[in-house]
Amino acid sequence: MDGFADFSSDGSGMAGGNGAWVFGYGSLMWRPGFSYVERSSAILHGRRRAFCIYSVHHRGTYERPGLVLGLAPGGAVRGTAYLVAEADWPEVYAYLMEREQPTETYVEARRTVRLTDGRRVESLVFLSDVSHPQWAGALSLERQAELITGAVGLSGPNEDYLRDLVGHLREAGVRDRAMEDLLVRVERQALGSPT
Repeated sequence: MDGFADFSSDGSGMAGGNGAWVFGYGSLMWRPGFSYVERSSAILHGRRRAFCIYSVHHRGTYERPGLVLGLAPGGAVRGTAYLVAEADWPEVYAYLMEREQPTETYVEARRTVRLTDGRRVESLVFLSDVSHPQWAGALSLERQAELITGAVGLSGPNEDYLRDLVGHLREAGVRDRAMEDLLVRVERQALGSPT
């Protein structure tokens, strides 16, 4: 749990008694699914956004895995931080566990993120568990495109997840060239064109 026991569902470990911060770098950026009192663009250093986790639940199956985002070691990632009110924390924490941990591919951790206004806040972050069987590691763009194209899970087609990510990153003014290149490859594969 990386020392996150005091940030648990009972509401302890709150940010100064005012609530708890949650950092999202994928679909939590545009579809948090929970109530919050503050939202800010934020940067987490030491990790980068990557399609590094085999998805057998949300965007694929055990028979036909897809890929979902994780926070791979190295670099920095721009995402969204949410401040959740202390009274809402137990419900939000339970929701996040169900949403983010169906196969326990992430490790809950506390990390400092820098908000747009310069504040540094300690936030709940879901780091990729590199020892988990679903850890895909550093796959080539070609292999990522192969896995994403045609994969479908409980949350829909894997391609939609990538398309939503790129679109929402652009709306937020974030250019992630690797994700944009990956989307081009996936769209070409979906049309049967060579990558």
